[in-house]
Amino acid sequence: MGFGKHLTNGVVSLAISVAVTVAMADDGDGPWDLTEVALSVAVSAFLSGFFTSYFAER
Repeated sequence: MGFGKHLTNGVVSLAISVAVTVAMADDGDGPWDLTEVALSVAVSAFLSGFFTSYFAER
């Protein structure tokens, strides 16, 4: 019951965060690449969603 729910919450958090980041980003805004920013946001958002769900259940 637990792992699938936590995984789903992580994926939902990832999708929302990456979509908002890519939609609001400006390519000429800095020395970083949008792909790198989206990847770092994806990892961070997934872990945040997954572990928030995991520890909120306890």
